Amino acid sequence: MDNKKLWEGVLGTVELMVSKATFNTWFHDTYIHKQDEGIVHIAVPNAFAKDWLSEKFHKTILKCLRDLGNDVRSLEYVISKAPERKEPSEEAPKTAIVSELPLQDHYINKEDNLNPKYTFETFVVGPFNELAHAAAQTVMKSPGVAYNPLFIHGDTGRGKTHLIQAVGNYVKNNHPSKKVFYVTSEKFAVDYMNSLQLGKANQFKEKYRKYDVLIMDDVQFFSSKEKIAEEFFHLFNNLHENNKQLICSSDRHPNHISNLEDRIKSRFSAGMIVDVAAPDFESRLNILKTKLSRQGVSLPQELIEFLASSVEGNVRELEGIVNSIAMQTQLRGKELNVLDLKNLIKNNAKPKKSVSVKDIVKIVSDFYNIEENNIYEKTRKKEVVKPRQVIMYLLREDMNISYPSIGEKLGGRDHTTVIHSCEKIKEDIKSNQILVQELNQIRSLIL
Repeated sequence: MDNKKLWEGVLGTVELMVSKATFNTWFHDTYIHKQDEGIVHIAVPNAFAKDWLSEKFHKTILKCLRDLGNDVRSLEYVISKAPERKEPSEEAPKTAIVSELPLQDHYINKEDNLNPKYTFETFVVGPFNELAHAAAQTVMKSPGVAYNPLFIHGDTGRGKTHLIQAVGNYVKNNHPSKKVFYVTSEKFAVDYMNSLQLGKANQFKEKYRKYDVLIMDDVQFFSSKEKIAEEFFHLFNNLHENNKQLICSSDRHPNHISNLEDRIKSRFSAGMIVDVAAPDFESRLNILKTKLSRQGVSLPQELIEFLASSVEGNVRELEGIVNSIAMQTQLRGKELNVLDLKNLIKNNAKPKKSVSVKDIVKIVSDFYNIEENNIYEKTRKKEVVKPRQVIMYLLREDMNISYPSIGEKLGGRDHTTVIHSCEKIKEDIKSNQILVQELNQIRSLIL
């Protein structure tokens, strides 16, 4: 396997294991510089990235390399800029082609950070994301007017980055006079801290306030970061007052981002907040078919259905499986069978966590900001009753625990109390959309 394909395989695996912000910050502008007697030399853009990768991801990268190449003994890092894309010449050494940066296949624009592969045409719509998709399309038609700000939340890997960048790419291509910029909250924070250290705070403000559409990913990063959150608040106000569009994403609803100032939560609530749920079976099937087709890979319907039922993960995990299938198909030169797919799922899909009753109690208690002990107490306080009913409902519906067992585990309650609580939640979700969103968010935290 050549350097380019080897590193693409590593990146495909790593992307499933880390957040989008972490992946974009530390693995962008990396590539395999060379291989020498079992030693793989990874090129990184600067000393900071070299130290971070060697300290935080060395074992992960090495394992991924060994999984793909049996002759890999060790790993070293070298500081080197990504090579320019060139047409190969007869005089050029072979390594001039295979060592180029894999991420350049996406041609990420350095001026706006947008990845042109993220468009509405390549976005797969299903019941799990159709509301967010509709909101994003409304914003793209009238940026700064409709749904400002637009806040999209949901668990990692559900296509939020694709969707918010699709808006940016549409505005960029159809309104060339408007300035669009995509940034992760982590990169925004780094830019801000650097500007303070260099005495360039004013330049920082001018840079971010000039954009007509600012797209910010993973804003949960602002939790407990008062100075950075305050700078973001002032930027938010400036953009909004000048009818400039702000689009944000997070892994949770803004009201559930701990230690985020109320005034920022209030600003988000003034716009449109939509969630992206976990893809259902039909959506997973559609995603797999679409992505396999774009990779030029053909699989029988029964094998695609097997994948859709076996990989109950997020969009990113499904994409990782498809990438692995495409690579294995190319290497073997033949169609994969069900045993091959089982091995790929075993190596690529995240293992399902074993969740206990205590875990559910903790997650729900934290979600509703109450003490865990209150759940087990004999109290009818309104702020405790609802979380307790939600816990009982989840234990029954998602974990199939018997009514008597649930009552016993939650403070020795009678099973009729548990039945009443479960029926109450079942009835409420028919008309209470907020409760439905809360349940989706809690379930995403449990997965």
